[in-house]
Amino acid sequence: MKSIMLVCAAGMSTSLLVTKMQKAAEDKGLDADIFAISASEFEDILEKKDVGVVLLGPQVKFKQKQFEEKLEGTNIPLDSINMQHYGTMNGEKVLESALELMN
Repeated sequence: MKSIMLVCAAGMSTSLLVTKMQKAAEDKGLDADIFAISASEFEDILEKKDVGVVLLGPQVKFKQKQFEEKLEGTNIPLDSINMQHYGTMNGEKVLESALELMN
């Protein structure tokens, strides 16, 4: 399975969400590589990982066009994390969204 990349301002606020997503993946029997990075690390990490989907945190949602441009020609889907799911740290729902985008 390709990686699920979460992008936020500093890469720290999404770490709890990553943990909850990993737990949800475990519960579904999925071996998923889910990680969070800061927006400044995006291009460097994108080159090093086999990324299947990119999800933007609310802090960087306003930069979505910039991320779309960087992903042009890669076939990697990009979306922002649902604000309600982010606010409640609903790892299961965010994981479901990521998996839908990857398929």
